[in-house]
Amino acid sequence: MYLDVAKKQEIFEKYGKSNTDTGSSEAQIALFSYRISHLTEHLKLNRKDYSTERALVMLVGKRRRLLNYLKDRDILRYRAIIKELGLRK
Repeated sequence: MYLDVAKKQEIFEKYGKSNTDTGSSEAQIALFSYRISHLTEHLKLNRKDYSTERALVMLVGKRRRLLNYLKDRDILRYRAIIKELGLRK
């Protein structure tokens, strides 16, 4: 599987407060970004996989909503996670 427990803990440790911090916005945004990149690579090989395409669009929307929430609450944390992940609006 592409996303095992060790990989999740690594993402949460790097972007969250600890490896068990699964609820912070930064950790969730980083996890969604990892999943989005994986699904994007899958769709490059499988153009007609429409269920995966729908899942990708839904994930992008979730990440966008979390980013908007973070931007409204704390602009410094928002700018830090955008810079660290290399995202842009």
